Amino acid sequence: MAEDYLTDDEQLEHVKRVVAENWLWVAGGVVLGAALIFGYRYYESYVNDRALRAAAQFEALTSALALDDQGKVRQVADGLIKEYPASPYADQAHLVLARLSVDSGKPADAIAQLTQVMSNSKDAELKHIARLRLARILTALGKPDDAIKTLADDTWGAFAGQAHEVRGDAFYAKHDIQDAVKEYQAALGAGDAGSADSALLQLKLADLSAPLPVAPPTADSSNKAKP
Repeated sequence: MAEDYLTDDEQLEHVKRVVAENWLWVAGGVVLGAALIFGYRYYESYVNDRALRAAAQFEALTSALALDDQGKVRQVADGLIKEYPASPYADQAHLVLARLSVDSGKPADAIAQLTQVMSNSKDAELKHIARLRLARILTALGKPDDAIKTLADDTWGAFAGQAHEVRGDAFYAKHDIQDAVKEYQAALGAGDAGSADSALLQLKLADLSAPLPVAPPTADSSNKAKP
């Protein structure tokens, strides 16, 4: 290149000329880079600050729950939902408000809160919990068909036992004993310990004069059966 043959003074003059001709673009790039860095740091600080304030409000909510101060609970829960609607704290606030409605003898008022979590939460576990609670409420309100629809088309994972049990309760409410028994037996056989109350399920099956599901043989029992 021609620049390789310039003297030191000539190269310096060449650089000055290039800078003079392009200083506006260079300055613009510097300003833009600084703005991006400042903007990112400001946004990061803003997000962290909101997270801390949401956590503080949620702590106030749990404290009000421990004191059974329902007025305070509702006030803080409403604030969390309004100010931080996309946060997991808002999901928890919806669940708390739903529970208060049930405890106060107004289960129908819990439907909207549970539907919100079931439909919009980013937490799969909370969505399962809301769906199960909603199905129980619908069954209690005399809407077992709606409860069964609510529990359809879902991959339950560790909640499979509970889902089968709640479906069984809905079928029982419809006087569909055959399907209720199938669901209770499926709940017992789901194999997710702790997700369903085995003793209660056995009582439900006994009340319906239904046989308990036969557990598959273990390796030890298979060995003992051999001569």
